[in-house]
Amino acid sequence: MSTKVLAAGDHFVLPHLLVDEVKQATDGAVDVTEIKLPWPHTPFGKVAEVIEASGTEDELIEALQGVEVCVTQLAPLTERILANCPDLKLMCISRGGPVNANLEAATKQGVAVCYAPGRNAVATAEHTLTLLLAAARGVGDTHVEMRNGTWRGDYYDYDNCGIEIEGATVGLIGYGAIGSRVAKVLSAMGAEVLVCDPYVKPELVEGIAEPVSLDELLIRSRIVSLHARVTEETTGMIGAEQLAKMPRGSVLVNCARGALLDYDAVCDALDSGQLSGAGFDVFPEEPVPAGSRLLTTPGIVMTPHIAGGSQEVAHKAARIVAGEVGRYLRGEPLAHCANPEVLEG
Repeated sequence: MSTKVLAAGDHFVLPHLLVDEVKQATDGAVDVTEIKLPWPHTPFGKVAEVIEASGTEDELIEALQGVEVCVTQLAPLTERILANCPDLKLMCISRGGPVNANLEAATKQGVAVCYAPGRNAVATAEHTLTLLLAAARGVGDTHVEMRNGTWRGDYYDYDNCGIEIEGATVGLIGYGAIGSRVAKVLSAMGAEVLVCDPYVKPELVEGIAEPVSLDELLIRSRIVSLHARVTEETTGMIGAEQLAKMPRGSVLVNCARGALLDYDAVCDALDSGQLSGAGFDVFPEEPVPAGSRLLTTPGIVMTPHIAGGSQEVAHKAARIVAGEVGRYLRGEPLAHCANPEVLEG
């Protein structure tokens, strides 16, 4: 009897991508059913005790009856779902972390939870560079003005001109899968790259970037880009005090997490000229509410949290979780299991 698998896709990681990859990884030795969750047409959010999920508990309970393995990006895995789906043994979440799963409850229930680290590293790094270049050269405001029929020749004034990357000092806060890629490109473009990351190994930055403290990075860098994870230590790590240390007329970019940054302080710095530009893909509240200063402060170029969104990412995400299904069925160790103790013994 073949193993039953649920492919709970959405409008980004499409169900058929999951189905195709699972069948390929298992040589078709599975019985796959599929459902389509509403994200991103409906924003993800909290479902019972888990965050950043799409779909409902009732929907998943119904779809998971008799199912041993679920592959998904955003389907919730809650205590109630686990209690009502006794056949489930493996949940493969195609994200950098399984935030939409109650890991403690899954472990108690004997359900292994996998995830997909690095799936969007290339896309996010490329998008970071897009915003960095756009913010450094004032693309956001000039684009809007031209759309509205205004040709601003005064952007050629010395005080309004942007910053070149070649010869500039660029500071990256965080040097993981994304930050390291950004550093390599900036270094190739002729920038002096500084890195602040307490976990970085010297051999990984040699010839590419210079490891420094946060204070030194801020004082020396004309452009700063955030690539840190959100922890108790990093939450709100860049505020008015830190922005004041940067050279006047600097540029700030954040494609990591909104919680790293005090956005009111950024708007103040843009209004005062301490910052000349900023590029954001992540925000303290998403969608950005009407009336937010971010929508009216000059010098900001924004995108709606799409840095990790490319067609290649959707394929990579499906391929990574399908690989875990193949390993599970062959009795091999899982590559990215968040609760490996479930598999012991």
